Amino acid sequence: MKKLLAFDLDGTIAPSKSPAPDQITELMGQLLARFHICVISGGKFEQFKNQLLANLRCDPKLLSKLHIMPTCGTRYYQFDAKLSDWIRVYAEDFTPAEKAKIKAVLAAAAIELGLNKEKTYGEQIEDRDSQISWSALGQDIVDVLGEDGVKLKEAWDPDNTKKSKLRNLVAPKLRQFEVRMGGTTTIDITKQGIDKAYGMQKLMEQLDLSKTDILFFGDKLQEGGNDYPVKAMGIDSLEVSDWHDTVFALEAIWHVS
Repeated sequence: MKKLLAFDLDGTIAPSKSPAPDQITELMGQLLARFHICVISGGKFEQFKNQLLANLRCDPKLLSKLHIMPTCGTRYYQFDAKLSDWIRVYAEDFTPAEKAKIKAVLAAAAIELGLNKEKTYGEQIEDRDSQISWSALGQDIVDVLGEDGVKLKEAWDPDNTKKSKLRNLVAPKLRQFEVRMGGTTTIDITKQGIDKAYGMQKLMEQLDLSKTDILFFGDKLQEGGNDYPVKAMGIDSLEVSDWHDTVFALEAIWHVS
């Protein structure tokens, strides 16, 4: 029997940069009584708070079993019951020089592919300290446009062709870093060897778990996607197309566990 359920965020338990639906937060609250739960995704911690934690309904005593890993596992947060707050356990941040190099390469590549001509909402290149993320339509499109922003993101690159071209152009120029397709319109860059597999390995060590104890849910499990490292390290992984698939799977797990 699995001991830990791990999830990507956008596209897996929530629409892009939008709150997780009630069905997800209710199921997660229930499943915390039986499993450890990890959410590991490319967004900043604030994004996890807005999309998941703000609407999570569970016994506060169970929050110690919820593990939050922003920026593809380059950061890790645990809940401190005494402080009644989330505490950062580690952060694998870039140096200023590394940040400058990554941003310059991303900007030049976007110009070369004509991707800098998109209408953007907020920054196209966002510094998340331990991760640099390029977002085609800007980081704030969903905040500005709401559901229309989600639809624009989903329509921008449905077959991942644009993101693949950008990743393949950038990766050889940044060989000392990890370059992967992130969310719907995003490329994520982290330190070499620091990806979702790194985050899962750190969590396994902390909880004294093995790979066979974990089931991972993600929507970017294809090679080059930011969920792929978890699958590649040998953890059982379930590919979903959106949060509806995840609800279906979690309901089945709830009834049989």
